[in-house]
Amino acid sequence: MTTSPLGEKIKAIIRANGPMSVTDFFALCLADPEHGYYQSREPFGRDGDFITAPEISQLFGEMIGIFLVHAWQRHGMPANPRLVEVGPGRGTMMADILRVMAKLAPALYQSVGVHLVETSPRLQWVQKDTLADHAGQIEWHTSFDTIPAGFTLLAANELFDAIPIRQFVRTSAGFRERMVILDERDELAFGLGVATLDPSFIPADPRAIPDGTVFEFAPARQAVMTTLCERLKNSGGTAIIIDYGSMVTGFGDTLQAVLNHDYDPPLDHPGLADLTSHVDFQHLGEVARANGVSINGCCTQGDFLYGLGLQQRVKALSEGKDRALAMEIQTAASRLADEGEGKMGELFKVLVVSSPQVDLLPFRPAAH
Repeated sequence: MTTSPLGEKIKAIIRANGPMSVTDFFALCLADPEHGYYQSREPFGRDGDFITAPEISQLFGEMIGIFLVHAWQRHGMPANPRLVEVGPGRGTMMADILRVMAKLAPALYQSVGVHLVETSPRLQWVQKDTLADHAGQIEWHTSFDTIPAGFTLLAANELFDAIPIRQFVRTSAGFRERMVILDERDELAFGLGVATLDPSFIPADPRAIPDGTVFEFAPARQAVMTTLCERLKNSGGTAIIIDYGSMVTGFGDTLQAVLNHDYDPPLDHPGLADLTSHVDFQHLGEVARANGVSINGCCTQGDFLYGLGLQQRVKALSEGKDRALAMEIQTAASRLADEGEGKMGELFKVLVVSSPQVDLLPFRPAAH
């Protein structure tokens, strides 16, 4: 049952204009200027609706920082680099990245310009507080387009899962677009629209797919990935993209809402619950290739973190600490990198792309 101010607004729009696509519903839920989730809620941390990897432990941001220093070195240590994060959350990951950078590569830290792309004024204030120690180096942008040209190290953690998707459902008449409608009780429900999907997008013979199967297609994610790749192509650099999803394009309904750290039916509390879906990493990789950008590799978050030396970092952090604190550090590392319920190591994937081609750990060297 829909119980939220945005839910009532969406009902009014449907009454006036007819069924609403899943992609428009998704966009309104997160970004409606008055009632959108990111405009009105504090989503991150224990008091929010979910905890992202940087909030679990400083280890996560530190490992990303180590990786970005390594990438800068492999690119030949270019002068005046841009360090860009798109969707920086509370600024926690960037704070950990900059702390590591200052320690491992002072020349990089002193010359880098930090650029945060954040559309929410409220989250910008939170980030400014978190990053107060680095205030002189940081600029905020509401659009990627305003970041100055120059060699770029880019990080995007849990960005793509929050970019709206389209959904199509297999019917006897082909794949028809899934819509949000009003049912006979005047409640939000899923229905089917008239738009169909070009069969060339389907990763299998469409005729062999059972009726009712959902296929998700994300042109908005493709557009964002294209923009990031064009940046790397024009300015040089490396981007690391971390999110939950699949390394192979497949089928299934992955649209999900999270409210108070628990799953919530996606139509029940528009604007009050976070709305996401799984990221198709195969598709992002195909976009990168089509834009002439080199793929360093794609792997699970666990393989990435352990391959970069997570266990050695845990050991160093635990040195001299009491048993309880050392156990806390190990538990946090396990949550970030291992498999199993409540752990992120398998579900989350890491995609790294570069221009020009460079070999980066922990990925195998590319064939030249």
